[in-house]
Amino acid sequence: MSSLSSPNAVLITVGKKKREKQPKPKKVPRDLVGRQYSGGRKTCLGRSQRRSAASGGERWPARKDVVSCACVCRRWRDAAVAVVRPPAVSGKITFPSSLKQPGTREFPMQCFIKRNKKNSTFYLYLGLTTATVDKGKFLMAARRFRRGPHTEYIISLDADDLSQGSNAYMGKLRSDFWGTNFKVYDSKPPYDGAKASSSRSSRRFGSRRISPQVSAGNYEVGQLSYKYNLLKSRGPRRMYCALECPSTQETWENSLKSKFQKPMGTTVLRNKAPRWHEHLQCWCLNFHGRVTVASVKNFQLVAAADPNDPTGSRDEDTVLLQFGKVDDDIFTMDYRQPLSAFQAFAISLSSFGTKLACE
Repeated sequence: MSSLSSPNAVLITVGKKKREKQPKPKKVPRDLVGRQYSGGRKTCLGRSQRRSAASGGERWPARKDVVSCACVCRRWRDAAVAVVRPPAVSGKITFPSSLKQPGTREFPMQCFIKRNKKNSTFYLYLGLTTATVDKGKFLMAARRFRRGPHTEYIISLDADDLSQGSNAYMGKLRSDFWGTNFKVYDSKPPYDGAKASSSRSSRRFGSRRISPQVSAGNYEVGQLSYKYNLLKSRGPRRMYCALECPSTQETWENSLKSKFQKPMGTTVLRNKAPRWHEHLQCWCLNFHGRVTVASVKNFQLVAAADPNDPTGSRDEDTVLLQFGKVDDDIFTMDYRQPLSAFQAFAISLSSFGTKLACE
């Protein structure tokens, strides 16, 4: 009885167990939270870049990795936008869509082309170092086909699938019988309302289309011509190019807000005239060390003078595209705004092959 009435017995039978106080979580400073988000952001966005570097730069970053990071929060989305900016802003070629966007204005995008004479295939690489030729990052490939009196260069993202019916098809370059006049075709419409070419090859391509993601036609976006040399006088080739290039005055943010693609402006280019070197007895151009072998294929393109512009506002001294030989089957290709990698590659391909009326 005395044991039941004792205070200790009441606490044991009917009393509630006293809970231990849990320590309060420490407050993390706001700047530290930002650093934690930043660290995770860099880890997530750098993952695809590390994968690309581990594979020798031959693979493009996975789109799903960047999209997943952009869906986390606003800070992560801003970091993802910085990664996918076009070459004109970032100075880098990050995704395949960057191949059809203008390059930088301040400095040229340095690339090189490797030629395989056995199968008439050309491979475009982006230079990763300051060296003239390095391992590089593969960008595009092209193969030369003879179709009757014409010659076509099929350009693709996949070096193993160079056909117009593949998802990797980018466009093509088509020449006449003499190899002096060329037309550049894009696989996608350059602007809303553009009409596809009605050539025979385009109709065959449309009939074989299986995937709805593949464009049903080719859209003409440029013309190239080499001046005839009827007197067979020795000298460099003379080129003339007219290309549909995106407007450089429109910012990238405004282009994202616009719903429709606007028509492009025409850019006219001509080859820079070389000078005759009396001591070397040859025609010379200053390639600033990027070209080491003399060849009739070497050229530099600058903006042509506009007869409708009396003030001469166009810069005729800045080289927008230069192409030259450094080895038997290796050529450098450097381009600037307003040209894209696809356009520069197509122009460079026109320099290969014999031109009966120009040499």
